[in-house]
Amino acid sequence: MRAALIIATSLIVVSAPASAQSVRPSLADSFRLGTGGGVLCQVQSRVRDAATTGMFDRTWSIVCRDAARAVGQVRALRVSPGDAAQRLAAVRAQDVECGGQTMDVDVADLGKLPVLQCRLKGANVAYHVYQYHRGRITYVAEGLGGYDSALELALRTVVADRPVAGKVTVATTNVIDPVAFARVQAGTLDPEQALAEGYRRNNSGNYAEAAEFFDTLQSRVADDDAGGKSAEYLINRALQKSNLGDFGEADELFAQARKVASNDRVQSRLRRNFEAIHLLNQRRFDGALLRLNQPVAPIGAPTEFTSSAIEIGAQVAAEINSGIPVAQRLGASESSQLSADERARILDAQARQIRGTALRLKGDYAGARTELAGAEREAVAVRGGRVVSITRLRAQIASDEGLVDEATGDVSGGEAKLRTALALLETRYPETAAVNGAKARLAAYLARHGKREEALTMYAQVVQASATTRNSVTGLGNLLNPYLGLLIDDMAARPALAGDFFMATQALVRPGVADTQAILARELSEGAGEGSRLFRQARTLERDIERTRVELATLVALPQRDAATGAAIATLERDLKTFTDQQTATQAELGAFPQYRALDSSVLTLPALQTALKPGEAYVKMLIAGGNAYALGVTVNGARAWRIGMSPDQLDTAVDELRSTIVVEENGQLNTYPFDVAASRKLFVALFGPYADELATAKHIIFEPDGAMLRLPINLLVADDASVAAYKARTARPNADEFDFTGIKWLGRSASVSTAVSARSFRDARGAPASTAQKQYLGFGNNAPLTANVTRASTRGLSGVGAVDCNWPKAEWDKPISADELHQAAMIVGASQSAVVTGADFTDQAVMTRPDLANYRILHFATHGLVTAPRPECPARPALLTSFGAAGSDGLLSFREIYDLKIDADLVILSACDTAGKATIAATREAGVTTGGGNALDGLVRAFIGAGGRAVIASHWPAPDDFNATKRLITGLFEGKGDTVGDALRQAEVKLMDDPQTSHPYYWSGFAIVGDGSRTLLAGR
Repeated sequence: MRAALIIATSLIVVSAPASAQSVRPSLADSFRLGTGGGVLCQVQSRVRDAATTGMFDRTWSIVCRDAARAVGQVRALRVSPGDAAQRLAAVRAQDVECGGQTMDVDVADLGKLPVLQCRLKGANVAYHVYQYHRGRITYVAEGLGGYDSALELALRTVVADRPVAGKVTVATTNVIDPVAFARVQAGTLDPEQALAEGYRRNNSGNYAEAAEFFDTLQSRVADDDAGGKSAEYLINRALQKSNLGDFGEADELFAQARKVASNDRVQSRLRRNFEAIHLLNQRRFDGALLRLNQPVAPIGAPTEFTSSAIEIGAQVAAEINSGIPVAQRLGASESSQLSADERARILDAQARQIRGTALRLKGDYAGARTELAGAEREAVAVRGGRVVSITRLRAQIASDEGLVDEATGDVSGGEAKLRTALALLETRYPETAAVNGAKARLAAYLARHGKREEALTMYAQVVQASATTRNSVTGLGNLLNPYLGLLIDDMAARPALAGDFFMATQALVRPGVADTQAILARELSEGAGEGSRLFRQARTLERDIERTRVELATLVALPQRDAATGAAIATLERDLKTFTDQQTATQAELGAFPQYRALDSSVLTLPALQTALKPGEAYVKMLIAGGNAYALGVTVNGARAWRIGMSPDQLDTAVDELRSTIVVEENGQLNTYPFDVAASRKLFVALFGPYADELATAKHIIFEPDGAMLRLPINLLVADDASVAAYKARTARPNADEFDFTGIKWLGRSASVSTAVSARSFRDARGAPASTAQKQYLGFGNNAPLTANVTRASTRGLSGVGAVDCNWPKAEWDKPISADELHQAAMIVGASQSAVVTGADFTDQAVMTRPDLANYRILHFATHGLVTAPRPECPARPALLTSFGAAGSDGLLSFREIYDLKIDADLVILSACDTAGKATIAATREAGVTTGGGNALDGLVRAFIGAGGRAVIASHWPAPDDFNATKRLITGLFEGKGDTVGDALRQAEVKLMDDPQTSHPYYWSGFAIVGDGSRTLLAGR
């Protein structure tokens, strides 16, 4: 469960009507800069500016959608050029340093102008100042050097006082430091802005993104932080981790925060509420109640106000946070802020709501009613209920009260309360995650009480809204679970419902996916390339669209409208269309960039997936929702869904038991046991029994796993009963070899198997153009040891034994893996088409700076893989182990560094340890796709795909070197007669299946193809 606590964060300010481009810019509050394509920029009038002292002075900010902060200003001052220069020098002195150097620049319409060359303080970023004088006015445009085209165009527009044709481009090649420039664009140098973004993402239910922001802020805070920011960031990070199911890491973060003493009345309540939410997330209801009863700092008497409705500002979001998906933060306010006592009172109201939720879940409905009613009274008592933000808290109170009514037999009353909650949110926060969650909750209620058709209609609206807004969220599974069941029940009579089922499955996102995407999105946002610029622009447009929808809904809901209100509504409707069109165009451009495709969460229709499939292929998507497990099978000819014959918990047990017969660590050693073929067959029937006939004829199976199946390859499932019976009969004889599994009908014997991260990613991988690399193969491995105490590694994994802090012990670098498989593969490919990098040449720095990575179709890393942390309490640092390089090298190629590589590979091979297997929860949150924690699938994989790879082969468990199994498998991959990656790997696996020494699945089953396994392995073969 997720505790449902809703408070908003900012003032909703209705913008003035935007002026048409035909209106003179000097008379407009804002106007678009330039025409045509390029960066989307707008010039906005500023009322407050220290440089404007007279009634004839004007200042505008230049805002571009690829930057999180204004990129410049343009001013018209009625002073002499000398006075203007002196006045502005004083204004900019705090943030900009100028040495007096100028450069003459030809500006269209204005002639040659002297441009003052400056730079930002604290960042190696150029800052330019243009000045032009005409009549009694001195015009000055200044801002980031990379936006010179915007500065010049804004200056020309203001001087001419009419729209001027032109295109804004970002000249990143001319900036002093591209990385620093990108950080300024992304707003990462402004902690307050980063803090507000973290709160916004938390309140929207994007816990992974929020955790990334708070983690970044925490890494910057000083050890002697006197303002308490460290504790604030820590508890926010803790709450995000709790919302993602990382309870152990959340406990550690809360413990760190408690070491920072605080007697502040707001902070003490904030901690109390966050820790109570954390306990509720774990269903520790009594613990949550005890925490809520602990004393906090006292507050004074209520403050009386008679002002109009206000909204809590961005900074106050720290004190009033949320535990379920709600709408995103909407702008900032310069109006009056709540006092500390008022914030504390709202937090107390929130605490009563938390207490009411806990009591309801314990079955104490009378106590829950009392607390929820008290929460409502206390919330509306602050400024007479005119704090707009408490709309969200009130909606949650109404939802809880509705569920209490249901539990006590008042079905109609419960429905009315849930509809009240939905109406509150729809009025204030339309088309947001908050509305989607409330609507899904109501649909589930209707389904429980026999209103089937109405529930189906409402569920369809939720799914469509999620697809339209790309607002898939974690934690929606419980609410959509009834919908999936209804669709399956009706699918036999109405086969077209398979399309609705497929769409519904894409409205859900696993916490691990969200976390990986959030980290990589942060990396992309701070990049310096065109893809990063477009990504920042898309994020800004996303916020503009949401803000405009909220402002529009606020005006439409007014009981009375005058002419000005009607004009404002019309303006907002035009703005919304403009923003939406710009967003569509921006996302279309982003589709060309692999880094964005690795993050893209847009949905795919069932016909689109079927079009991507080939005859003889079957796509099987698995989904965990609530307490049920589902599957959907898709071929070019049809699709159908079914309930899996085990619950998620039963699947966890079955997979754990099966994994324990593959490989298990005992006393520091990896041991194998006779594989449980009967359990494998039972699992096959539970998962795929209703679809067994289709799988029996498939030549290529694409499997999208979820839950426990994220840590088990399906190629080792047994596809018939006869071979199980034959094995049992044979091993019952005296002296039989229980490790001889030749003759078993594995699912992977007759069909190649690919793993998909999502249907969209599979379709994108299949549609991506083939590599244009001129050479075939580049191998890396056999790191240089640090000491002479070299030991032979029997698996490609690290133990962490000997770690005294969160760094891997140096001894791990003394276990290099043989480069034999690399040289063997290179020999098969041919010396002229291959290269192998080993020993001291194989460093993290060498890989990152190598200029010809994109010249090879196949990249192969035969090295140790780090997925788990060296110690349980340490943060995860998933990476590939390399040799140490020069100063600054850590001997690790992290998945962030991989994501920033520029490759053009049809295939990346990771013959390392556990790159797609079970790891610590912390590791899998950074390294892969999970449901609820503990299972890694695609962290390093997604990073390589974002870097430009089409498919990745990665291992589910420590790759074995016994019997040269991994070497034989990888070299067999290149020797196979199959033309595709999938067929080549399958044929290599079959050779090991047919050898009694390596017929155990441990030796042949661990490698998974993530992506499209139907691509040609070696060009020109």
